[in-house]
Amino acid sequence: MALYVIGDLHLSLSTEKPMDVFGSRWAGYVEKLRNGWLSRVKEEDTVILAGDISWGMDPEEAKADFDFIEALPGQKIILKGNHDYWWQTLAKLNRFMEENYYKTIRFLHNNAYEVEDFIICGSRGWYTDERGGVAVRGADATKIVAREVQRIGMSLDAGKKLQAEALSRGEEKEILAFLHFPPIFKGYICDEIILELYRKGVERCYFGHIHGNYEAARVINYSDIDFYLISADYLLFEPLKIEKKV
Repeated sequence: MALYVIGDLHLSLSTEKPMDVFGSRWAGYVEKLRNGWLSRVKEEDTVILAGDISWGMDPEEAKADFDFIEALPGQKIILKGNHDYWWQTLAKLNRFMEENYYKTIRFLHNNAYEVEDFIICGSRGWYTDERGGVAVRGADATKIVAREVQRIGMSLDAGKKLQAEALSRGEEKEILAFLHFPPIFKGYICDEIILELYRKGVERCYFGHIHGNYEAARVINYSDIDFYLISADYLLFEPLKIEKKV
């Protein structure tokens, strides 16, 4: 039973949103993703999907993409990306999952999950206008970053409770953080988010969103935290296995 992660599937099985405009690596990406997934992930495994899952504008429009994900082996935990316009309240999303008989898809939002040797925490994250690429033009970056820090904190607090419960059973489990936006990348640093991760004892954080930067380092170490880029095209559409620290 293993844990994997991959971000930015950008599925559009029921919408017209070709991804090959972003480079030749995206040509035939759905089949690449299917093959990469099937070559690694087994039914008993879990895969974290770190945002930008579907171009659908609502759950119904994204249904073909959810069908694709549901049919793949393993359990899936999805967090929100900036292009996940289909995202709604957890209650509505969970009801949609139930109504469509999806059994392997859950959502990460202000909560946490215990998976094997790990505690899964995370949120979307954000860029700030002053220090890097703008996520949404005209957005009040200060307020949005503060809100994201709060959401990450809520998830990590929930994770801390799960970690303590596991420890009471004699089981040590590492808290992992998953974000869509990079908290650090090529000179951009979101100090607020990184400080929250550091305060809560996170040692490994995984992020997506970045495309086309295939020469980028796989791991960035900052403030005693290892940050991993896990965008689908960067990973050649093959989910990354997360190993237990030794």
